[in-house]
Amino acid sequence: MPIELDHIMVPSRDRDAAARQLASLLGVTWSPSKVGPFAAVYVNAGLTIDFDQWEGEFPSGHYCFRVDERSFDQMLGRIRNALIPYRSQPHGAADYKVNTTLGGRIVYWSEPDGHVWELLTESYAR
Repeated sequence: MPIELDHIMVPSRDRDAAARQLASLLGVTWSPSKVGPFAAVYVNAGLTIDFDQWEGEFPSGHYCFRVDERSFDQMLGRIRNALIPYRSQPHGAADYKVNTTLGGRIVYWSEPDGHVWELLTESYAR
């Protein structure tokens, strides 16, 4: 069997709010998990993102979604409609630009807990 990522856990201060926001931007469903103290975002049939509520400090993470051009346009539209600042680089201030220098389109945004989310159409890591 090939290795597949089944789920990941993302720390958050408000698991329901974090799950609700990400699900809304991706256009997928979410719910409080039936297993453990999580709020689950059902990205697709093979991947769930579980938001876990943490007290105190935790490290920020970087999470990337590769999508087709049509989905990219839809998701970027949701980011814009939600008035979420976005940028063309992983770090720095919002420039409200789409990066096209790596062979596709890329945007980044940060959510309230400090995690960086990335949306791209072509993988530059392969």
